[in-house]
Amino acid sequence: MESAPKPTTEIKLYDTLQRSKVVFEPITPGFVGLYVCGPTVYGDAHLGHARPYVTFDVVVRFLRHLGYRVRYVRNITDVGHLLGDADHGEDKIGNKAKLEQLEPMEVVQQYSLSFQDDMRALNIQDPSIEPRASGHIPEQIELTQRILEAGFAYESEGSVYFDVEAYHKHHHYGKLSGRVIEDLLSGTRDNLDGQSEKRGPLDFALWKKASPEHLMRWRSPWADGFPGWHIECSAMSTKYLGTTFDIHGGGMDLMFPHHECEIAQSQAGLGHDPAKYWMHCNMITINGQKMGKSLGNFINLKELFSGSNPVLEQAYSPMTVRFFILQSQYRSTLDFSNQGLQGAAKGLIRLLNGLRAIEDIKPATELATSNEKLSQELAKHMADNYAALADDFNTAIVVANLFDMLKKINSFATQPATVSTVAPELLDAFLANYRLFMVDILGILPSQHLPGDQLLQTIIGLYVKAKEAKDYAQVDLLRADLKAAGITIKDTKAGVSWAWAE
Repeated sequence: MESAPKPTTEIKLYDTLQRSKVVFEPITPGFVGLYVCGPTVYGDAHLGHARPYVTFDVVVRFLRHLGYRVRYVRNITDVGHLLGDADHGEDKIGNKAKLEQLEPMEVVQQYSLSFQDDMRALNIQDPSIEPRASGHIPEQIELTQRILEAGFAYESEGSVYFDVEAYHKHHHYGKLSGRVIEDLLSGTRDNLDGQSEKRGPLDFALWKKASPEHLMRWRSPWADGFPGWHIECSAMSTKYLGTTFDIHGGGMDLMFPHHECEIAQSQAGLGHDPAKYWMHCNMITINGQKMGKSLGNFINLKELFSGSNPVLEQAYSPMTVRFFILQSQYRSTLDFSNQGLQGAAKGLIRLLNGLRAIEDIKPATELATSNEKLSQELAKHMADNYAALADDFNTAIVVANLFDMLKKINSFATQPATVSTVAPELLDAFLANYRLFMVDILGILPSQHLPGDQLLQTIIGLYVKAKEAKDYAQVDLLRADLKAAGITIKDTKAGVSWAWAE
């Protein structure tokens, strides 16, 4: 079944920097460079991590479907991210290594693999490149040197700090997040985070001299030490996407200070902003509070998949979690609840049953009568899916439209006469569009819900034989067993079929 030709699609996205929706125009026609901040790998990924990665997975899928070549870079932070996101104290990974009596890179390997397993369970495609910060120390040292030479950084006791006030005299520190530097300074003048070596309270580390007990360290022109958290993403994005690329994405919690500092570093060391557009996902909350490791209110993805967390009423499949995330537009707050996930599970099953029904719909060989109104509705549904994603990747509207399309699919499946009122090529395109957006672009994997196909067909065969023999006790037993396994038997005029139980 072939999908309809791709419409000419003008994409609009909400650019955080411009604070408005703008027409997306890539720097190089036909090519998109995308950088998304990846995890700091010192623990298992949680639901809050899943949202940006599911979101940008859909962005990449849609752009590629439209014919763009996309280079998607999503990093692994394995050094330099200190407890409290500060410029002093222990490295999050080093701290975990000490607690578990492991080498830091053992921690990194363990949780990197765990993160990748969780992403694949959610059917998130691997990025084009997944660089690690520890593998790009030379690039970070080089960029730090360039910022020093430009006069926007200074060395102090073996560490190198970015001079925010000096930078702000020539540029605008705070333009991404909307923070006003005077307000920031007025609240921090008496607090230098315990760092007397810093000239100003807003200054942030580009390179830190390692204390004797610090586990991870590299040689540099200043002192043995490690890179600051912010310089890592600037160096890695530049290496793989160039000094200016199309889209920088991440969670809203990274907008300040992380992304604000990335802009400052690129302006200071390279002379321009790193990205043309900035996209930020809103947070997942639990009881109205941001979900995060630092707050201790997070739910690991593995716990969600297994149900092994006291706040969970049941286990939720990875596709249920993915669908739960996609039911909301990425810039809206999404609040966790068991009721919300259970509702997502039921809705997902209904849409998956639409995929099952498609298999039983056969276009008419002849057009009996033409239903122009129905034909126009089918064409509009197909166009609406494209329009929704072209308008700031609004997956919530696509999901709502898929439910409307499902009503038409169920009508075609249960009322075969309706099929003959629609041109076969239009019906083919409509059904293909449903599958395209459900599976290929939203990334819902039906196979995660499929039982063993051969076994299922064998059981259905036994059901048909029992029914023909009028062995109703056996019919009821098989129907009950299948229902317990999440399968509903459907007796139709065309024969016996099945669907996922709602």
